[in-house]
Amino acid sequence: MPESCVFCQIVAGTAPATVVREWDDALAFIPLDPVVDGHILVIPKRHVADVAEDPAVSAITMRAAAELAEPPCNIITSAGREATQSVFHLHLHIVPRRANDGLALPWYSGRGRKGAHHA
Repeated sequence: MPESCVFCQIVAGTAPATVVREWDDALAFIPLDPVVDGHILVIPKRHVADVAEDPAVSAITMRAAAELAEPPCNIITSAGREATQSVFHLHLHIVPRRANDGLALPWYSGRGRKGAHHA
């Protein structure tokens, strides 16, 4: 566990967090600055930097997120500073969505583009 990792500190109980749910291998809590009501972070208890570092840990973390997710929502993770990752401990954002909530994703502006494919 990197001593400077705030998420490892939360897992260890040495940093405060509002825990939503705990599993043997994952933890869900409310971020310090939620973008909407119901925004939750899900992290593995084992330190891995991002989703690409250990696929098995990533799968465990997604399983935990899937147990909490209530559609409509986004489940989002970033890998690398250039992809907007700011805490280098794998984390999944569960972001509840509502029609016209004003949250925009960079790959979809709400307007269709001819020939574009959206996931």
